[in-house]
Amino acid sequence: MIKRALYIALALTSALLLALVIIHYHSDMPLEELKARYTYPDSRFVEVQGMNVHYRRTGAGAPLLLLHGTGSSLHTWEGWTEELRDSFELISLDLPAFGLTGPHPERDYSIPSYVRFLDGFVEAIGLDTFYLAGNSLGGLIAWEYCLSHPDKARKLVLVCSAGWPRQQQLPLALRLARMPVVKDIMKRVTPRPMFRKTLREVYYDDSKVTEGQVSRYFELFLRPGNRQAYIDRVAQPQEAAPERLSRLNIPVLIQWGVHDKWIPFADARRFEEILPNARLASYENAGHVPMEEIPEQTAADARGFLQH
Repeated sequence: MIKRALYIALALTSALLLALVIIHYHSDMPLEELKARYTYPDSRFVEVQGMNVHYRRTGAGAPLLLLHGTGSSLHTWEGWTEELRDSFELISLDLPAFGLTGPHPERDYSIPSYVRFLDGFVEAIGLDTFYLAGNSLGGLIAWEYCLSHPDKARKLVLVCSAGWPRQQQLPLALRLARMPVVKDIMKRVTPRPMFRKTLREVYYDDSKVTEGQVSRYFELFLRPGNRQAYIDRVAQPQEAAPERLSRLNIPVLIQWGVHDKWIPFADARRFEEILPNARLASYENAGHVPMEEIPEQTAADARGFLQH
């Protein structure tokens, strides 16, 4: 009787898992279809390291280069682009492994690789010196780039930047991408609700998360090659040595959502302490992506910092 009950339970569990796999199975979306949905009128593409890199360049004034975080795309800077285009030339891009740019041909997503890519990108589009801003992974790439190319960035804005050793558990989406078997399933089985959950984690005010945003994050993840690239990136060590920032003398603005669940606010204080020429702006009404959640407020602070 007990054996029969166990068999039934196992069969039901297997059937449920199979149903979930079938429901959440998704093929790659055609690149041209994604381009039709997620390019802007001022979108451009440029060849860098064998990739057709999607970027946006708009506005007039001193150039401000914007780097997004893990799982995101240049769309995360839409609010800043609208707020600051009257005073700056805004340049945002889809980093390798993400958005319409897609995977790196060498599958190298180490931070040194991203720094080399970024240098190739700015050379390809003819940037000389510029302001630089980055969120999360983009922040880590940004400050590593500034250390490697001190003559390029005039000022730096770090928005909930990665870089300090983690003191808390990785977010679920990152943990799943590191699990044997699960990471292979993720190449085809991609639950859309996971993206809604992730957005609600990185936002402080859940009511600001729209279905349009969920669809964009989800569909860009289905760009051919992006799911494998995400797994490859998460698997590679993202070691950093933030103590080296003590020799970065350019002005730095640190922006941080107090309710950041992915990178603790304590890290903002650590950046403030190690950087010789930095100030901190904290936001009680934001989480991990304050430039996206409260673009007017964060853009206004960035404007004041960059113009003075």
